[in-house]
Amino acid sequence: MYFGTFNPIHLGHIALGKYFAKQADIEAVWFVVTPQNPFKVNEALLDDGYRLEMVRLALENEPKLHASEVEFSLPMPHYTIHTLEHLDQVHPDKNFVLLMGEDNLVHFERWKQADRILEKVSLFVYPRAHPTPVPQHLLNHKKIQLFDAPQWDIASSAIRKIIRQGGTVEHLMPPASWAYLVKNGFYQ
Repeated sequence: MYFGTFNPIHLGHIALGKYFAKQADIEAVWFVVTPQNPFKVNEALLDDGYRLEMVRLALENEPKLHASEVEFSLPMPHYTIHTLEHLDQVHPDKNFVLLMGEDNLVHFERWKQADRILEKVSLFVYPRAHPTPVPQHLLNHKKIQLFDAPQWDIASSAIRKIIRQGGTVEHLMPPASWAYLVKNGFYQ
């Protein structure tokens, strides 16, 4: 599971999903569109349905990458542990892993019931710039695996800013998602 607000989805997200689908021993990557990240309460989000549609459009030709709206029907705030408990009930036959950036691993122990998350799933961590070192005990944890995934210097916040300033980010987004964004005038 690759959680994110995907506000909007961009080629960096897709590249990471494809990397893990190919390099890790996983069946598929679910892009879980998060309605509201508890750590980003003040971030202005495009409507959930619009972000989900941009993700669906981005992944339509990627057989191992799937859009998921699993959190849309869960109570807010959306905590990963609650989503995992729900998925255990709905998909008892599946074993899930969480894909996360190293910047999130730095603060992972602040997540609600982080220890229970690690009881349920493994974390597959990709490099991402951050100023704080990851705690050593997390780097050595048996359920946390660091991958040498490609780093993309793309941020959804920068994409939104460029669009607000009248620029184009067509080269940073999947074509179908970009067309949908332009058609609807998002982030202007």
